[in-house]
Amino acid sequence: MVNGISVRKATVEDQIEWNSYAAAHNDASAYHHYAWIQAIKNAYKHENASVLARDTATNKLVGIFPAVELQIPLLGKSLCSLPYCDVGHGLAENQEIYDAMLSHIQRSISEEKKQKFEVRAADSETIDNEFLKNKKVRMLLELPSSSEELMTSFKSKLRSQIRKAEKNGLTVSLGIEDHHILHFYDVYSKNMRDLGSPVHSIKWFREIVAAYQEQCLISVVYDNDKPIGGGLIIKSGNEASIPWASTLRERNKLAPNMLLYWSLLAHCADNDVTRFDFGRSTFNEGTYKFKKQWGAKPQLLNWRTFNATSAVKGEKESNAGSPNKLRTIAENIWRKLPLRITIAIGAAVRPYISL
Repeated sequence: MVNGISVRKATVEDQIEWNSYAAAHNDASAYHHYAWIQAIKNAYKHENASVLARDTATNKLVGIFPAVELQIPLLGKSLCSLPYCDVGHGLAENQEIYDAMLSHIQRSISEEKKQKFEVRAADSETIDNEFLKNKKVRMLLELPSSSEELMTSFKSKLRSQIRKAEKNGLTVSLGIEDHHILHFYDVYSKNMRDLGSPVHSIKWFREIVAAYQEQCLISVVYDNDKPIGGGLIIKSGNEASIPWASTLRERNKLAPNMLLYWSLLAHCADNDVTRFDFGRSTFNEGTYKFKKQWGAKPQLLNWRTFNATSAVKGEKESNAGSPNKLRTIAENIWRKLPLRITIAIGAAVRPYISL
């Protein structure tokens, strides 16, 4: 206990109070919703290692620090705040409370012989300059109070690209029914195979929908009833994040990505979401420029790793300028595998890849 503040492990019984705190905190993301921790537990069996802080005089919740324990074969245990997303750092009323929660988690690293603790945070301001060159950022868009106002704010070129998708006969469906999950996963799994990356299991996405419920939404874009684009958003308070969005490369000339993102942005603007998190990109590269055209601004990602003695092991820097040769070879092999094989292997290995 530090200066009238008690820190303890968070449990599922705390989730209502936890979610209320996260929804009201200015630095929170949609990943801070307890549903993210619950989905990880239900889909991949990784244990919750989160803590919370209370004022001992009032019993008021004054801080939360989400964390998940990853049991990685041959490598042992480690903690991550949080896996499978860009941000998941602690939230607190002040720095002293934050430090008390961080110290509590750090002690468990030493006591339980965990390898490391990774904290994924972001700078509090958005900037756009050469300082960000080759670095990882997340892209944030402040939303107006209606989709009509949002559309009006776009440049004419962007509006015409959205209309192009509609003129090409593409349609869109929003929802969280099982067919939305299946059609989204069909596009996602093919796209990830083509990118050379292992996929999450479909169970992971079903558990996200089950945990977030009405705070989750899937958009699927169709060409003559064939799904060619899909994206999933999660919400907490007035913030929404899009962890995954995919389109089929051979149909990209029809502009499905424009209709996909517009459908989700319009929904958010019309449903009291004031900030949309487009997710991680490398500054000034392709996905960065795509997100920037919607009006999104970059916020530097600040990821730190602590070892068992509580020392910072170092911040992660983008290696966009020096691709790993072994990784390039593996990706090329992966792209040539049958889809069903990549899905099966992905389901086996993806739980242990925290990115």
